[in-house]
Amino acid sequence: MSMRRIKYYQAINEALAQLLERDERVFLIGQGLDSPWSVGRTIEGLSARFGNKRVIDTPLAEGGFTGIGIGAALVGMRPVIVHPRMDFMFLAMDQIFNNAAKWHYMFGGEVNVPVVIRAIVNRGGGQAAQHSQSLQAMFCHVPGIKVVMPSTAYDAKGLLIAAVEDGNPVVFIDDKWLYDSESEVPEEAYGVPIGKGVIRRIGKDVTVAAVSYMAEQALEAALCLERDGIDVEVIDLRSIKPLDEKLLLESVKKTGRLVTADGGWQSCGVGSEISAIVAEKAFAYLKAPILRVSLPEAPAPASCVLEDAYYPRAKEIVSAVKRLLG
Repeated sequence: MSMRRIKYYQAINEALAQLLERDERVFLIGQGLDSPWSVGRTIEGLSARFGNKRVIDTPLAEGGFTGIGIGAALVGMRPVIVHPRMDFMFLAMDQIFNNAAKWHYMFGGEVNVPVVIRAIVNRGGGQAAQHSQSLQAMFCHVPGIKVVMPSTAYDAKGLLIAAVEDGNPVVFIDDKWLYDSESEVPEEAYGVPIGKGVIRRIGKDVTVAAVSYMAEQALEAALCLERDGIDVEVIDLRSIKPLDEKLLLESVKKTGRLVTADGGWQSCGVGSEISAIVAEKAFAYLKAPILRVSLPEAPAPASCVLEDAYYPRAKEIVSAVKRLLG
């Protein structure tokens, strides 16, 4: 494969272009698809290239266009439904939870719903409580939905292609804080397996299991901790439903310590689920309690100064690891 270094948002754009080009069943539907600003340039140029019958910019009607996409999937299309702000997906929860997640089961496996719901997390810049939420844990709770959260440009392209090809409902969650990050990405189309995490850094003292932008922050934290003689193993889960239990448990059994790092809230969150799995299946290997790095139990503030204290980053992971090691 021919590799080159591109940004995260460019990798998503390229994946969508390749999917639209090679499969006439694929189409995009959602808000702001004619506005590069609202989807962070990830849809840039696609409307002009493929036309407004395959890149459909909708009114502000989350439940409506989500239902249209699910209906199209039921008759054999491969829609990518785009929600530029994850917060407003609450208006489409009935369609996602009661329809997309249930039809395969309710029809005895005779019907598939090959739909990708692309949920974009916006945060920072004073966007406040109703425009900054990271709601991945809610989607993980419901059977019938897969949930992926890439942290690199390589995984963003590969997981998006894999999600469209999967044949089941997949919630693809990407965080705008990652859009300008870069990595080596093949020009050709490829898939990254859903349900498989990856070890970003090998270590022996403590495991940090992270998702999305917190995986990037975990690597930064590991470099800081290395200067203090602490060897951190960083796992990027990539997929949070299904979750790569084998990779997680093997790492924890080796290090004996676990810190989870997630950009959502702690209560009933992704970190809580990871902690429960380890407590059930690798408790005897733990040398210390599990610690969770997550958002504080409060809505996002509007003040940029307060945001610096509110959002967890590398320094919070560093602090948790040091507390764990005493």
